[in-house]
Amino acid sequence: MKLFKRTSKISSILKEPLQERDIFIKIRNLGRQFTLTFRLILIVGIGLLLSLIIALGLDEFFTLLLGELIDVPDIIELGLIGILVAIFSTYFISRWLIDPLQKVGPAMDKISNGDYSVRLETKNNTKEIQEIYTGFNMMAKELESTEIIQTDFISNVSHEFKTPIAAIEGYSMLLQDDDNLTEEQKEYIEKIILNAKRLSSLTGSVLLLSKIENQSIVPNKTHFDLDEQIRQSILLFESEWERKNIDFNIELDDTDYLGNETLLHHIWDNLISNAIKFSPHGGIIHITLSNFSQKIVFSISDQGPGISDEVKNHIFDKFYQADSSHKQYGNGLGLALAKKIVDIEGGEIFVMNNEDAGCRFTVILNK
Repeated sequence: MKLFKRTSKISSILKEPLQERDIFIKIRNLGRQFTLTFRLILIVGIGLLLSLIIALGLDEFFTLLLGELIDVPDIIELGLIGILVAIFSTYFISRWLIDPLQKVGPAMDKISNGDYSVRLETKNNTKEIQEIYTGFNMMAKELESTEIIQTDFISNVSHEFKTPIAAIEGYSMLLQDDDNLTEEQKEYIEKIILNAKRLSSLTGSVLLLSKIENQSIVPNKTHFDLDEQIRQSILLFESEWERKNIDFNIELDDTDYLGNETLLHHIWDNLISNAIKFSPHGGIIHITLSNFSQKIVFSISDQGPGISDEVKNHIFDKFYQADSSHKQYGNGLGLALAKKIVDIEGGEIFVMNNEDAGCRFTVILNK
């Protein structure tokens, strides 16, 4: 009954004094009302009908052409033609239905990696496909809006924090010079200064990460010695690796690199400080910088506890800290910041566990 009703609707439309384009639009809109299930049933039915008609037609054709020289059973002819029709119909169904759905998977991967700007478009008029694409685009738009609000809020709050934190740190350092303080008061002041520096580092990292994500940083690329920059980062943490009696095995090729020198410092500082943090007392850290024809490969390996598969999936996420025992030493932004900087430079960064102990971070830069 529904099919007869739809047919009567089409007939009534054709009787209206409309332009050809308006008639086509109305017929197309009526076609959208058919469900995907109905369309598939219709296609399969048409395919079977075509198989029967073509098989009978070929049977008559070969009978007239060859007479009774070749007598092929009708069931075999029908089966062979049915297979051919099924192949062609499956191909067109996949182009019409499967191809639009296959675009959803890669788009979801981009969403899961934090790229909320992705949108899906299709010329397919199927109601279900249109609903999937519309729902996906609405979800991506809302996530993008939420991310922008969150980023702007964190950035603005961090910016407002800088001045009072600097004031707390400055006044605390002045109090430290007072000779009348007791040992307990000096200890309190040292804690205030330490936490003020941590807050200052956090706000600085948040602001830098916000600028990078909003692409408000000018690339400002210059030529500099990459190997010398890495040596400076190692020396920056001299007091820390000496306190843990850590040795270094360093092999750095002479490397001239064109990039943002200031941003690259953050990568090496973070990776080296993390290696020192998680290395055992008396451990060895291996650092290499290899200069190839098209690529520059930096590698740093420690003898720490290693990284589980679950942690690997989130290690470059903002504010993620797998080891709660080291939370007082970091803020969970270092690796996220390093990842963003490597992305800006058009490179790659990844981590894997060593066979014996510890893990190895690798940074690959393009020349």
